Amino acid sequence: MDPRGTKRGAEKTEVAEPRNKLPRPAPSLPTDPALYSGPFPFYRRPSELGCFSLDAQRQYHGDARALRYYSPPPTNGPGPNFDLRDGYPDRYQPRDEEVQERLDHLLCWLLEHRGRLEGGPGWLAEAIVTWRGHLTKLLTTPYERQEGWQLAASRFQGTLYLSEVETPNARAQRLARPPLLRELMYMGYKFEQYMCADKPGSSPDPSGEVNTNVAFCSVLRSRLGSHPLLFSGEVDCTDPQTPSTQPPTCYVELKTSKEMHSPGQWRSFYRHKLLKWWAQSFLPGVPNVVAGFRNPEGFVSSLKTFPTMKMFDYVRNDRDGWNPSVCMNFCAAFLSFAQSTVVQDDPRLVHLFSWEPGGPVTVSVHRDAPYAFLPIWYVEAMTQDFPSPPKTPSPK
Repeated sequence: MDPRGTKRGAEKTEVAEPRNKLPRPAPSLPTDPALYSGPFPFYRRPSELGCFSLDAQRQYHGDARALRYYSPPPTNGPGPNFDLRDGYPDRYQPRDEEVQERLDHLLCWLLEHRGRLEGGPGWLAEAIVTWRGHLTKLLTTPYERQEGWQLAASRFQGTLYLSEVETPNARAQRLARPPLLRELMYMGYKFEQYMCADKPGSSPDPSGEVNTNVAFCSVLRSRLGSHPLLFSGEVDCTDPQTPSTQPPTCYVELKTSKEMHSPGQWRSFYRHKLLKWWAQSFLPGVPNVVAGFRNPEGFVSSLKTFPTMKMFDYVRNDRDGWNPSVCMNFCAAFLSFAQSTVVQDDPRLVHLFSWEPGGPVTVSVHRDAPYAFLPIWYVEAMTQDFPSPPKTPSPK
């Protein structure tokens, strides 16, 4: 008999095992791009299920209060002259990165809307729930040469939840972040302040504070291959001028990058940065990335729009470029790997998927702290209204 069996069958065979015995970890998954170069897999056009906002204190609100409106400088004017260093560090309130939020804000939204999800009853039990940023990391993995990742996975009421774990290396780098890099991070947020207004038709106000606790998040439904997806991602702004005000088509992603002067600099930009921009915007169906190019003094004097669906054209004929099919095929393969590895339905059981550049994705199995990430408030609320046949209670 296939040790994985069917999902239901696997659960049956594991019932007899003692609670403290952990399942055997699965084999590994290779990440070499050559293995994923088939045709582009099916990807359902993402549709927005809802949204939520996080305020200046990082409190959750199930509405669009934090949404901002795209308001670029007039095209017939002198062009932008944005000082991205203005207000640093005195008008800067950065989010506390020591707080590990995991999937909590998305789970708040899910708890609020679980009774009326499109897709009907039973759709969520087949779905994968995660952040868009986690999927972005999967998409870029076949080409990533610097940063590894860890993703914790738990199955609960059929649904597979994926939540990133900060690697020891990433934590060390964050704690030792040089002042210049901190300022560069600020400059990215400052650019958004110059390009966005609080109300449609009004002008940006760059005199205020940059508070990175504030966020507007879209919650989307899609499907990659056979995998239904429910994911959420932060959205920079909506363009009130778009012909289609239907989200996510109306959304705009804002980026900064250093000014480039040589063909070699552009080529490197297309190979590395544009890949990340593409992955991040293609997943939620955001059609355009507007980039501000900054000079060494920190001023943006030129803007360029990169349509998401045209980004691949810049590397199509570059033999050291990236390929969207490879990214999506690898992501689909990882999701299949995770689905067949995590068979036991238990919110306290975690399969930790780990990857370092140059190697395969490996798996280890853990119970409870520190890797378990589905909060008790969520598990209890979902259990209360989950119809299950009467049976003898399992030991706690």
